[in-house]
Amino acid sequence: MHLYIAYKNYSSWSLRPWLALKVAGITFDETLLPFAHSDGLDKLAAQYDIPAQVPVLVDEEHVIWDSLAIMEYVAESYPDSHLWPQDKWLRALARSAAAEMHSGFMSLRSECPMNCRSQKSKVVTPEIQADLDRLQVIWEHFAAMDKPEGDFLCGQFSIVDAMYAPVMWRISGYGLEVSADFDKWIAAMKNLPAMQEWLAAAQQEEWVMEGYEAMGD
Repeated sequence: MHLYIAYKNYSSWSLRPWLALKVAGITFDETLLPFAHSDGLDKLAAQYDIPAQVPVLVDEEHVIWDSLAIMEYVAESYPDSHLWPQDKWLRALARSAAAEMHSGFMSLRSECPMNCRSQKSKVVTPEIQADLDRLQVIWEHFAAMDKPEGDFLCGQFSIVDAMYAPVMWRISGYGLEVSADFDKWIAAMKNLPAMQEWLAAAQQEEWVMEGYEAMGD
């Protein structure tokens, strides 16, 4: 199993399946393709006839090129990893929230790009505040559920946490606020050994994307 990703400092979509695989203890190879500094991603896309986007998972010559699709495939291939909660109602909520993250929160994404090694302040526009308010509501949905012990959204780490992992860096990196429950979740995410490994690698990267660095006040 081979996972192709981009910059660990900036690539929010790369972080999601990488983190899920690491936390689940699933062995995989990885290749980082710095798309703004090389043509490696374009060559990979041409090889498999897919969009020039990361992440991409290749397993036994089969190709999956979407973060959520990759994690669904991994969850099915490794059921003992319990990457989705076992309770059907909690699983349905987690899948709903993961899908919302996949297609929503556009203001937060566009105005606060992931930058793991940066700490900035950000003027909260009405559009960003709407996204922050929506995050609070989603966390309230999970808090109201009967679930196992733990500080992650479903108690124990699952795919929905991986889907929101880049939001953690956006909230903490730009000095934004959601709720006390969200802060508790951030602490749990940052304490994951896999997340610490990702951050250490991000801090060592020499590539700089000026557009990302310029965001913030």
